[in-house]
Amino acid sequence: MQLYNTLSAKEREKLIEEAGKDRLTISFYKYAHIGNPHILRNHLFITWNEMEVLGRIYVAHEGINAQLSVPAENFEGFKNHLDSISFLENVRLNIAIEQDNKSFLKLKVKVRKKIVADGLNDATFDVTNKGIHVGAEEFNRLIEDPDTVLVDMRNHYESEIGHFKNAITPDVDTFRDSLDIIEKDLAEHKEDKKLVMYCTGGIRCEKASAYYKHKGFKNVYQLEGGIIEYTRQVRDQNLENKFLGKNFVFDHRRGERISEDVISHCHQCGKPCDTHVNCANEACHLLFIQCEECAEAMDQCCSVECQEIHALPIEEQKRLRKGKGASNKIFKKGRSPVLKYKR
Repeated sequence: MQLYNTLSAKEREKLIEEAGKDRLTISFYKYAHIGNPHILRNHLFITWNEMEVLGRIYVAHEGINAQLSVPAENFEGFKNHLDSISFLENVRLNIAIEQDNKSFLKLKVKVRKKIVADGLNDATFDVTNKGIHVGAEEFNRLIEDPDTVLVDMRNHYESEIGHFKNAITPDVDTFRDSLDIIEKDLAEHKEDKKLVMYCTGGIRCEKASAYYKHKGFKNVYQLEGGIIEYTRQVRDQNLENKFLGKNFVFDHRRGERISEDVISHCHQCGKPCDTHVNCANEACHLLFIQCEECAEAMDQCCSVECQEIHALPIEEQKRLRKGKGASNKIFKKGRSPVLKYKR
């Protein structure tokens, strides 16, 4: 019984190109009590592998968090399968605004302790006592209220290329880092202000809203479906778009353009740019913002040192990497002294 990938990313990419069929990039999450995550993991892998689903899915005792790509022609079967799982019936699916057939090139279903690394002890508070969910229209009204504090629950490299106007954007590497910082900074407003939060698809705010209510915040709201669903509602309902720039996404696209505003800068030369790349040096993979001119001049590398390594024969690069731990800089995260214009 196949429970793992048998094709490399390059082999899968070639098959997708040869098939010439449209694929849909989708994300969803659901908090639920899962007795045996390993059984669910294997069931999902076997079923979705047959449907040619690709993506990154985390399963834990507390629920599921999924970002994936499914052939458009298999979407109905995929949705029917979700509906056949009791806690996933009619789960909200966030369908990407911009589609890319190569957003994911492998199917990875992993069992984790948590579906989002939040570092919280869930036993100390009621995770079901969540904030009020609001749609795009109500969200727009709330964030114009002078008694509202709007907080971006994402990391610095996400909010750097796009965020809602007037939002607090914590300069943090992880979701867990932001929780205590926000509580400390807003401590004096626990009762007199509306705390309104947003993230990419809603999952981080789902836990954060319960946490902040536990910490004494009286008026807690979260953007239903996150930036992805907000953008869809704005377009469908002809609402004013209050999001500036790009929405960072965790697949090969790295971003969806929501507005024409470019609010960030190339980390190497400082010119306006909001294109995230990974350093071409396989031993580095640093995530950073790079304009086309710097990409050409630097061979898509983050530094001269990486450029020199990248220019070596492949076998020599492999020899240099041998015995060293795998780099974790793919989303690690634009924090490097070689990036002159990283703010």
